[in-house]
Amino acid sequence: MSSSTSQVLKQNKEISNRFVDTKYEVVKYVGKEIFNWKLSYDSDGDWDVLWTDSAVTPETLARMDPYQKINHFPCMYSLARKNHLGRYLMRMRKAFPDKYRFFPRTFLLPTEYMEYRAQFNRKISTFIVKPEASCQGRGIFLTRTFESVEPGEHYVVQKYIEKPYLIDGLKFDLRVYVLLAGCDPLRIYVFNDGLARFATEKYQHPSGKNLSNMCMHLTNYAINKGNPNFIFNTSENNDSEGHKRSLKALFRVKGLIVE
Repeated sequence: MSSSTSQVLKQNKEISNRFVDTKYEVVKYVGKEIFNWKLSYDSDGDWDVLWTDSAVTPETLARMDPYQKINHFPCMYSLARKNHLGRYLMRMRKAFPDKYRFFPRTFLLPTEYMEYRAQFNRKISTFIVKPEASCQGRGIFLTRTFESVEPGEHYVVQKYIEKPYLIDGLKFDLRVYVLLAGCDPLRIYVFNDGLARFATEKYQHPSGKNLSNMCMHLTNYAINKGNPNFIFNTSENNDSEGHKRSLKALFRVKGLIVE
C-alpha cells in the first residue's frame, strides 16, 4: 500500500471495519490504530470492510454493495484446500507436461487409492500423507506401506522428495505473499519480501527410524516452535537469525540479489 493511500485511509474516520470471526488481534490493531477505522462487531450492521477467518457464504457475497470490500473471494477453497489444488495441478500437468513438472506425483484419496497402492509394487518409496482440508501440519505423516491409509480415508498423498535442497543442513520453505485484488479483471500484487521457515532437526534420508520425526521432515512453524532447538527472533531489527527469517535477509546472507 502506498504512503498516499495510507494517508487517505488515516484521514477517513467514517470507514467501518466489521469483524465477524477473526482470532488475529493484529488485524484489529491495524484497522483501528493505523487506519483509524471504526471497528464493528454487529453482524447485521452496515460496513465498508469485512474481515473474517472463515469462508464467506454466497449469500453474503450476493448482498454486498459495490463499495464494500471483503478479504475473501468466491470459491477461495478451490485453491486453499489441498485436494482441490492437487486436482487442478494434475490437470495442468496433463495439459502442459513440460511446464508442470515442479511438484511430485500426487494421489487424491479415496478416489485414486488403487493407483496409490500400486506404487508399492515397485521399489521401496516414501510417501507423505496430508489430510485434504487441514493446515499447520496437523495430521501429516510419512509412510512406506500402503496399509497406513485405509481405502475410504480422505487424504492427499505425494511421493516424498528424499533429496531436498537444504540450508545449513535443514529443510526449509520459502513463502511469497500475493494479494489478489480482483478476479475480473485479474489484478495481482506480489509483496517484495516474504518468509523463510526452517525445520529444527538436521535432515537425514528417510528411514524406518526417523519417519515420525516431523521436526526434521516438516517446516511448519506450528510444529517446530515446540522443539527445544527452535530459535525465536528476539529483535524486529534482526531478521536474519532463527528458524523463521525474512526472505530478503536469507537471500542477503546467501549472497543472492533481491530487487
